[in-house]
Amino acid sequence: MSERQFSGGNIRKLWPTETNKFRDHLLRLDKENRRMRFAHGVSDAFVEDYAARMSETGALVYGYFVDGEVRAAAELKKLGIAWGREGEAAFSVEQPWQKQGIGTELMGRVIRAARNRGVQHLCVSCLAENAKMRTIANKHEAELRFEYGEVIGEIIPEGPNYFSLLAEAVDDRFGYMMAVLDLQNRVVKAA
Repeated sequence: MSERQFSGGNIRKLWPTETNKFRDHLLRLDKENRRMRFAHGVSDAFVEDYAARMSETGALVYGYFVDGEVRAAAELKKLGIAWGREGEAAFSVEQPWQKQGIGTELMGRVIRAARNRGVQHLCVSCLAENAKMRTIANKHEAELRFEYGEVIGEIIPEGPNYFSLLAEAVDDRFGYMMAVLDLQNRVVKAA
């Protein structure tokens, strides 16, 4: 549930109007964490373009928020035009917030979201040296295989049920409330 706190932050889904928060998070990643996230070095311009396309691609993004800023993010991307059989997950956690269980919690959210959208095959890929990502994938019982310097993790989510749908709906309601409070705080600070 979204109420679970990690070092003063909370996890919620980002809304399409919050691409700037996602962008800012990705831009704050240090060189090594950016390379781990994208499997190669990327420029600021690449990151800005990538984040701007978040809502266009229909991706779902969960963020770990601390004081209104995204400090970790998990993406669920559909493979194809519509949600179907396959999806892809990607994660990033800023250095000060690593090794706190945030990535594992985000992975759980992505798996549940995939499940609720009928995704039957969820793929996670990372560089072979990304031990943190492999650990998270293993915690969620991913089947891992090595291919050309990368690790491909495959997760077969269960089908949706009343409880998984309800849990996501409750999280979304809580997330909407937190987004409204964040907006209110920014308006008050700007005044």
